[in-house]
Amino acid sequence: MSCAIREKSYSQRRACALVDLEPKTFRYTSTRRDEGPIRSRLRELAAQRRRFGYRRLGLLLGREGIMLNHKKLYRLYREERLMVRKRGGRKRALGTRAPMALPQGPNQRWSLDFVSDALANSRRFRILAVVDDFTRECLTLVVDNSLSGSRVVRELDRLAEFRGHPCMIVSDNGTELTSHAILKWQEDRHVEWHYIAPGKPMQNGFVESFNGRLRDECLNEHLFSNLPEARRIIEDWRIDYNTAHPHTSLGGLTPTEFATRPAQGQNMNGFYS
Repeated sequence: MSCAIREKSYSQRRACALVDLEPKTFRYTSTRRDEGPIRSRLRELAAQRRRFGYRRLGLLLGREGIMLNHKKLYRLYREERLMVRKRGGRKRALGTRAPMALPQGPNQRWSLDFVSDALANSRRFRILAVVDDFTRECLTLVVDNSLSGSRVVRELDRLAEFRGHPCMIVSDNGTELTSHAILKWQEDRHVEWHYIAPGKPMQNGFVESFNGRLRDECLNEHLFSNLPEARRIIEDWRIDYNTAHPHTSLGGLTPTEFATRPAQGQNMNGFYS
């Protein structure tokens, strides 16, 4: 149409009529602000947090004062091709999960589970993960070649030195967690221990969700040369998880921010993991 106006000396109105276009549409000039800096920062954050989706990236942008509604954020996220490819997960048992009451404060209930991985030389190691179900804090990630029931007891007592003992601990029925050392510990410390049903990992959903993030954002992102290196990287990730990972289940706060809020403001606001 511009060619017809320039070369044929058609009026703007006549050229628009030829292509059935309203003149005001032809004359329209976009007033959208420059999105270049936002796109650049979004790409930077996505490069730093390669397993974050657009919602968590939006929370990080919001902390820097860049407020976007979810539709615009998702549009920019798609246009920049930042989508996170889903990794295949292990098969889980089918069935209906029985509802479990949410804890109403920190230290009321801890979830505990093991995660396995391997060093670069294929030597296997295990990780003991302990999570506070209310604050979503990862209390510890113990990395070693083997973790017996006695070792689990020592780690729980170490945590209790600065946090106190929880009211309840939730775990599966692994041999380490049904050992004499564990049974004696829970009796001596007066801690209720709840074992989930066999083959029902989502009855321990809080730590299962955490394990997925640990696997996706840390273990799958690094190749560990030796055990000390694995301990250092995994501990750095744990600290970063507690202090820098926003949770939609916590209203966009990190676990540390949520745990240190004034007591009167600590509620789950209807959010669930």
